[in-house]
Amino acid sequence: MRIYTKQGDGGMTRLADGSISAKTHMRVESYGLIDELNSHIGLLIALLPEPALEARAELQLLQHELFDLGAELALPGESQQQDVWRVNDEWTVRLEKAMDRMSEELAPLKQFILPGGSVAVAQAHVVRTLVRRCERQLVLLAEHEPLNPALLPYVNRLSDWFFVLARWLIKREGKAEVVWLKESERK
Repeated sequence: MRIYTKQGDGGMTRLADGSISAKTHMRVESYGLIDELNSHIGLLIALLPEPALEARAELQLLQHELFDLGAELALPGESQQQDVWRVNDEWTVRLEKAMDRMSEELAPLKQFILPGGSVAVAQAHVVRTLVRRCERQLVLLAEHEPLNPALLPYVNRLSDWFFVLARWLIKREGKAEVVWLKESERK
């Protein structure tokens, strides 16, 4: 089977229901960003340090969920209804519980932290910021077309989850967080 179809050569693509859409449509951009996010999570999994390998299963679950989310987004607005929605409130609750568990191991946050400290932590922050870009795109899409009401809370919480994961990773690696210093403190 060939992977290429040449159907998209003119800037159009097929949505999940078979309808045609411009590749620049905000819906296509939305599920494209989710795909990009999923790839960055795959890179983070590959970069996990030995003391943090237990996070692999949760990260892989997130990849599966994001694939489901992308499939949901690949349906046009008129097809958006409860029987096709996959994202649900339980996903968001699970993320909140996981953040609570990870946070139990962390010192209270007293300063802003900067992305970095290790390759895995820096990648977790890349993922966090990409989640925020996905969220902004989904908010834009929701202004124009119907979306699953569970989708935005899940994506919002997902960014928080990656922030806590980055802090948890640096702790597991036995390294210090990179903290932001005010200009007066940097001199």
